Amino acid sequence: MFGLMVRFTCKDEATAEAFDQLVGETIEKIRDGEPGTLVYASHRVDGQPLQRIFYELYRDRAAFDTHEEQEHTRRFLGAREELLSSVEVDWLTLQSGKGTAG
Repeated sequence: MFGLMVRFTCKDEATAEAFDQLVGETIEKIRDGEPGTLVYASHRVDGQPLQRIFYELYRDRAAFDTHEEQEHTRRFLGAREELLSSVEVDWLTLQSGKGTAG
């Protein structure tokens, strides 16, 4: 299993709204066409209206690489730049858990 957590900070309320729309469009494509993407969840952060957190789990590194190559992912990566003031990525190594292979 391969995972990451990403914290996005939008520039302002208008860009947060546009980011959420972009995310919705992208997740729809991920849900319909990426069987190796096990979890791809977008979260709002209580008390931080400009922040979003993604939690992503993939079957393996190859599934993540396939995700990154998709047209909808490339579109998301390009379009998000004008909406965000920062992006922080944490790469995750599974130790143990419920509903996981580890």
